[in-house]
Amino acid sequence: MIKKRVLIMSTSAGTGHVRAGEALTKVFRQHPRVSEVIHSDALHFTNKLFRDFYSKLYARLVQTAPDFLGWWYKQSDEPWKTDGMRLMLDRLNTGPLVKFIRKFDPHITVCTHFMPAGIISDLIAKNRLDAHLSIVVTDLDFHAMWLSRMFHRYFVAIDETKAHLEMLGLPPERITVSGIPVDQEFAAPIDRVSTRLHYGLHPTRPTLLLSAGALGVGPTEFVVDRLKQLRNKVQTLVVCGRSIETRERVLRAVSHDQENFKVFGYTDRMPDLMKISDLLIGKPGGLTSAEALTCGLPLVIVSPIPGQEERNSDHLLEDGVAVKCNEMTTIPYKIDTLLDDPPRLERMRNRAFALSRPEAAHCIVETLVADELPPLEVTDDDAEAITLAAARERDLKPR
Repeated sequence: MIKKRVLIMSTSAGTGHVRAGEALTKVFRQHPRVSEVIHSDALHFTNKLFRDFYSKLYARLVQTAPDFLGWWYKQSDEPWKTDGMRLMLDRLNTGPLVKFIRKFDPHITVCTHFMPAGIISDLIAKNRLDAHLSIVVTDLDFHAMWLSRMFHRYFVAIDETKAHLEMLGLPPERITVSGIPVDQEFAAPIDRVSTRLHYGLHPTRPTLLLSAGALGVGPTEFVVDRLKQLRNKVQTLVVCGRSIETRERVLRAVSHDQENFKVFGYTDRMPDLMKISDLLIGKPGGLTSAEALTCGLPLVIVSPIPGQEERNSDHLLEDGVAVKCNEMTTIPYKIDTLLDDPPRLERMRNRAFALSRPEAAHCIVETLVADELPPLEVTDDDAEAITLAAARERDLKPR
């Protein structure tokens, strides 16, 4: 029995792609039919200008021009529309990445971002790499940039996304509804009372988790001000991410109210913090949403990034596991309404557990280790058919 070499490629454009890759790495390393696993950030092999374009520019736009991100998300959501430009940029800046991939010579490649997927797809198509390529989509919805011309499998978060891809013309046997892979620690049971006491919290008081995300972007200090206006007696965990400035602003907003607010910078204890909380307040990134569902944690959505986070928000609201604050002024009202209705909050919690897919990483790993499907090439005729199918869908949408 030949043991498999596995290459997992993510990018640090945001943090969700990397977290998904880390979750898969842990499970692959436990598998008896896997000899070696490497998880790498594709941007580490590119020049500084290219890295900044993919990572720092994105974070800056989230803060300063979110509406532009939403506009670009919609404009680029057409099959193959940006394919030529992206592949040209990738080829100009990812030579060391190609050398690394070919030197490692993996049996299985798994991409949690579309950039390395495009590179590997091109290598397979040109017979420069003999490997299995699977693409793990890290949002609830599917954007056209995830499409590749040569691949083996897609792993998606929900049944609706599989239905969408099938309607575009992708073969159903190539699409697995696995869920988004999250670290298994999010699914591990804990004693909520003793864990709350460990973090200096009241053991039974309603607990809110306010997250600025790993990058620490968003109006976190303004949310803190709104939470001070709640009628209900609560305690709040505030996670400020890697932004020192955000943490300083939050500490000023908390001021002397240290009893009801616990402020963290970047922390690797999010599994604990999610599992001891009753509501998560923040942005619905793909990984954050999947982690929250795994913990049975309903969401209060604030300032979703236009584009993928708005689409994630739509799914969470439709599934009954979230409420959304369209205005900052409504945050106290929305949260008090939920806290005043414990049966509703319990239904949301149970629904979150029901929708979660804590075994997503195991599903992906077991599927790939046993998979013998040949690569699928999307021919020019196939690509045109997918483009026409997507165009018909856009024409049916109201202007």
